[in-house]
Amino acid sequence: MIRLEGVTKRYPGGQVAVRELTIEFHTGQLTMLVGPSGCGKTTTLKMINRLIEPTEGRIFHDDQDVTHVDPVVLRLRMGYVIQNVGLFPHLSIADNVATVPRLLGWDKKRIQQRVTELLELVGLDPKQFARRYPHQLSGGQRQRVGVARALGADPPVLLMDEPFGAIDRIARERLQNEFLRIQREVRKTVIFVTHDIDEAIKLGDRIAVMNAGRLEQYDTPAAILAKPASDLVIDLLGPDRGLKRLSVTPIDLNALERPPLVHADDSLSDARRFLDSRWNRVIVVDRNGKPVGELTKEEADGDGRVADRARPFDAIIGADRTLYDAFSQMLIHQATWVAVVDGDQFRGVLTPQSFVAAIQRVPAELEGARR
Repeated sequence: MIRLEGVTKRYPGGQVAVRELTIEFHTGQLTMLVGPSGCGKTTTLKMINRLIEPTEGRIFHDDQDVTHVDPVVLRLRMGYVIQNVGLFPHLSIADNVATVPRLLGWDKKRIQQRVTELLELVGLDPKQFARRYPHQLSGGQRQRVGVARALGADPPVLLMDEPFGAIDRIARERLQNEFLRIQREVRKTVIFVTHDIDEAIKLGDRIAVMNAGRLEQYDTPAAILAKPASDLVIDLLGPDRGLKRLSVTPIDLNALERPPLVHADDSLSDARRFLDSRWNRVIVVDRNGKPVGELTKEEADGDGRVADRARPFDAIIGADRTLYDAFSQMLIHQATWVAVVDGDQFRGVLTPQSFVAAIQRVPAELEGARR
């Protein structure tokens, strides 16, 4: 756990970068620091590992005041990743990743095992990449190496200063997804500076919005999107705040609508019994209950088997995705519903009415949680 109590950074001449900041970064969570340029987010990050010394206040790491710890020792206990990576150009990728373990005096066998483990963790084949040099890698690959190096000695805390900011959009999205996977595996306490509110919403367990060196709002992405604390937060979230809420709202399986099910071996006349004024389509499943498609009222005319007329779903999505993902599929395929599946099991469908109801439930759930 990282805790700041009344931390201020004042520079000669009177400029104040951070003002009496008090905040607690929870163990094992990924906290995003976001705000306008010059708001103090990078200064805050650098004070945590004392690259910048605070003028006032106290900074605790697991109840130990880090202002009383040797800065070098402190930094070896914290991983640090920056935007331009900062790899040593004259060292191989393996030697770059091994930097901190080597400084800590690990033996060669242990270092080699750790390097192999970390390169595999960040999705780089050790046999292919360990002996290469930074200039032989793409920007995204170098950023992965930067993350691996920061995790070298398995530090409990990871500090990240706009690590994906200089990467193109496609590579950045891949890196974000990869980092979420890594975080699910290693569960570090991560403090991540970004200027990109979409990145903050996608990655963060919590978001700390800063303004003029102070904390403007600190909450979960869903709570901030539902109830921004100030006009600055509203402006930061942008005019598509409502759509952004969809990206942090999971699909509620209990709220799905459930059309009738028919089996592929059923006759069309059997299927027509389920088609009425409410349902003009039915879900088709195989003998094991696995969904194989859908059947409309028009397609059920005449004689024959359901399997002869059933067609694939217009839109389908996994139960672990968000409402944003489902809504996107509905728009892309111009579908009137999105089928939701959990593995091989059909769970229900999302309709336009389901989307509206789901969004309306979010503020009420947040208010209930706070009470």
